[in-house]
Amino acid sequence: MSQQEVITEQRTSNKESPTNTILESGTSPSLFLRKLFETAVDAALPYGNIDKYLPKDRTGKLVVIGAGKAAASMAQALEASWEGMISGLVVTRYQHGAPCRYIEVVEASHPVPDDEGEKVAKRILGLVNDLNENDNVICLLSGGGSALLSLPAPDIRFAEKQSINKALLKSGAAIDEMNCVRKHLSAIKGGRLAQAVYPANMLTLAISDVPGDCADVIASGPTVADPSTRFDAMNILKKYKIAVSNTVMQWLESEASETPKYGDKKLTRSAFEIISTPMSSLLAAQEKSESMGIPAYILGDSLEGEARDVAQVHGAMAISAAKHDQPFPVPCVILSGGETTVTVRGKGRGGRNCEFLLSLYQALEKAPDVKDRIYAIACDTDGIDGVEDNAGAELKPEFYRATQALGLKPDSYLANNDSYGFFNALNALILTGPTRTNVNDFRAILILPEAQ
Repeated sequence: MSQQEVITEQRTSNKESPTNTILESGTSPSLFLRKLFETAVDAALPYGNIDKYLPKDRTGKLVVIGAGKAAASMAQALEASWEGMISGLVVTRYQHGAPCRYIEVVEASHPVPDDEGEKVAKRILGLVNDLNENDNVICLLSGGGSALLSLPAPDIRFAEKQSINKALLKSGAAIDEMNCVRKHLSAIKGGRLAQAVYPANMLTLAISDVPGDCADVIASGPTVADPSTRFDAMNILKKYKIAVSNTVMQWLESEASETPKYGDKKLTRSAFEIISTPMSSLLAAQEKSESMGIPAYILGDSLEGEARDVAQVHGAMAISAAKHDQPFPVPCVILSGGETTVTVRGKGRGGRNCEFLLSLYQALEKAPDVKDRIYAIACDTDGIDGVEDNAGAELKPEFYRATQALGLKPDSYLANNDSYGFFNALNALILTGPTRTNVNDFRAILILPEAQ
């Protein structure tokens, strides 16, 4: 049977399924889960969130800087609310730009930085270096800002910093660990941008994409004090066996590599506000689900760990709910957020959300008596799962038969880190394009009751 024939059979089977519609809404499970994801993304968009954090007097001259996947859309929203003179420069990921009238938008590479990120970081420092205490700056930060605002510390080659960044991404290191190393190898992260802005007044507005919404982790905290140390950075490199040059080690061993700490005078004129968080998006999705008649339960907004391990825990919980109405009675939706990791061992394609779903597939496949009542979606709210063109994927009961018909071997795909290939073969990838926001991953598992 060809792939297209299998997909056509899936669609026909789905239309005839006794669990095809959600109880009160008449919506298919697949569409229901997509609505929850769209609601979560909408809740994190700058419009509707940024205005209430701006100063009451918006008539003065303002310099705007920023970095992240949402930087352009944040700049656009800020322009719509500011009445005075405004100028500035922000950097965002390629294809994540948005038209602005006064603020220049530059695009650069993510997650591995490129020359454009280095150039724009130098330009941003140049914009704020000569300001005085009467000047006002707003810094717009969001997820991805760490790679996009990339300026190596003195004597460190940009190519080596790129290499270290690639190694960290493949190592399975948590986001706070990666950012600790980045901060101590940077001339702009870890509070150094705030030092450059001083003595001007600076307000940072951030969209959080990190566990715990820690200001010093979002975009590697360029405008706040850094609690981590150069010794932490060296230990992380050692922990993940990442080889670096003598130049990098000599830099980390020198006091010059230490980042600004709490109490630094040059950080005293810098304020920080988070305008949107992973939890706010999960709460919006919960409200949407319950408005459609399905109780929703949030496991947390900061789940970490290997994507495949997190999926096994979610799978066990979903199976228990389907069999025993524990820990949640069915029908229900289990929601979670955070940023899992993937230790790359194979040569396949796919981000942490697809890897989560492929591991979840394995967990559910072992429960034949309930797997036909469980659906799932896992997507990155920025619209990009890892470095691919998809936000994530969906998992439906008809995939188990389709997988056999197509001769797909889930274990082999997972071993090769090729979750993208697996879900692409099933026509299950979710393509949204850039959303221009980022509150990290969104996962939803729908458990339906037995058909009456």
